[in-house]
Amino acid sequence: MAFEQYALTDRTVGHILADKARKNGGKTFLTFEHSRVSYEELHVRTNRLANGFADLGIRKGERVGLLLDNTPDLLLIELALGKIGAVAVPINSAARGDLLRYFVQKARCVAVVVEAELSDRLWAYEEDLTDVRLVIVRGKGAAVRSFRGVTAQGFEGVEKGSDATPDVDVKFSDPHFVLFTSGTTGPSKGVLAAQAQGWGTAEIFARHTSLSRDDILYTCLPLFHVNAIWNTSYTAIWTDAEVALSRRFSASRFWDEIRAAGATQFAALGAMITIIWNQPERPDDADNPVRLCFTVPTPADFIQKFESRFALKNVTWFSMSENFPIVMYLPGDPLDKMASMGRPRGDAEVRIVDENDVELPAGEIGELVFRPADPWRVMLGYDQMAEATVSNNRNFWFHTGDRAWRDEDGWFWYVDRIKDSIRRRGENISTQELEVLVRQHPDIDDVAAIAVPSELSEDEVMIYVKAREGAALTAEGIIRFCDGRMPYYMVPRYVDFVDEFPLTPTEKIQKYKLRERALATLSNVFDREKAGIKLSR
Repeated sequence: MAFEQYALTDRTVGHILADKARKNGGKTFLTFEHSRVSYEELHVRTNRLANGFADLGIRKGERVGLLLDNTPDLLLIELALGKIGAVAVPINSAARGDLLRYFVQKARCVAVVVEAELSDRLWAYEEDLTDVRLVIVRGKGAAVRSFRGVTAQGFEGVEKGSDATPDVDVKFSDPHFVLFTSGTTGPSKGVLAAQAQGWGTAEIFARHTSLSRDDILYTCLPLFHVNAIWNTSYTAIWTDAEVALSRRFSASRFWDEIRAAGATQFAALGAMITIIWNQPERPDDADNPVRLCFTVPTPADFIQKFESRFALKNVTWFSMSENFPIVMYLPGDPLDKMASMGRPRGDAEVRIVDENDVELPAGEIGELVFRPADPWRVMLGYDQMAEATVSNNRNFWFHTGDRAWRDEDGWFWYVDRIKDSIRRRGENISTQELEVLVRQHPDIDDVAAIAVPSELSEDEVMIYVKAREGAALTAEGIIRFCDGRMPYYMVPRYVDFVDEFPLTPTEKIQKYKLRERALATLSNVFDREKAGIKLSR
């Protein structure tokens, strides 16, 4: 179905929400539990919030930290701040201690909106957060104490701003978000994103996946992450569609929530798709309204079984907080390319290069780099990190930090993060593919694969495993499970167990911390070779 093609200069929160309210009026934009927000309400409520923040002294360009639960208020605040040109800094609601202090300080937040039950985390560092001049508390217990001598404001006061359109000149090129990266290989970097970037991502998803005003986009992913913000919420707005928001991912409630919402699309990141698959089969698995599932690259045989069981079609894409979907696999594409990242769709020029940025021929593994076909679809830069910004954009190409290869037909295939790469006895091993295979063990909750030093040069494969509660797992049992399910060279040599993984703010595993642990403890963990286990060939 056709939708508006907003000119680049019109890609601001204020312009698009006003236009969508005029067009869609009382049509539902978002449902959450027992509440509903129409397009008209979205525009009016974000106006009120925007003016409420302005009344409290928040000005264009100033940063506001958001330590909030996954509710509609978080999305509305992000949009409202965009209407006055302020910069939203959404923070993982699990952040605490030094990590929370790092986010607030690094982003130079002048204000923080915080859930009442999370506010003690902020008070603990009030003397360190010298840039913060305003704290707004959402929920019960608001305005009960001071922050460095200033009484905290209650969120209900912010909601009482004027309905009028804010009188602020906001341009498409103005900063809108500081989005912290996953930090899987080191400390998180703040991605500074312009107003136009998220709308550019929405336009690409809408154009290539044939979304329309009749679609309902379900997300249980956090609104501090680009997937729920841009890929779901902004895309729904762009296409006049609807968002069904859930507080969090629950495997046992997932399909019930999908059916209750009438959802036609959802995204499954990381281990989500395997967790959904591992739920007990039900006779009504295929009786659901979903037509599209968005995933990261996944082995073809697995995703085909997933499609068949749940009667849907899969879309694979590759993007980052720093950019936009640069390659995609879409329904109707060749089945033998299903496990790929996809191919360019005219939105970017994509290459595989060596360490000197020289393009590699088809079949050779190198770094995935690209440059956009249109401006303002890539971040403004890493916030206050000029050296990292320049490094990632050297030689006029954006460097993703991911290893991949291109086949003769122009399809791109993911291997892993450069810093996560494993090369064992001449074979390149995809940690992502290995982890997907190991997660299919019924007693494994999650797994992380890393490279550790080998006596024979190159690497050996080690996995850290988190067992399901009550499971009686052994390292030898895991090796036996892997043998025959993957190439012999991929079967882990070392196995260790964890009660919990060190996680990033976006719930990804911090592998650099696991590598540090492995180097210190390798001589004491299970070693397949020392145990004398012989593998199938």
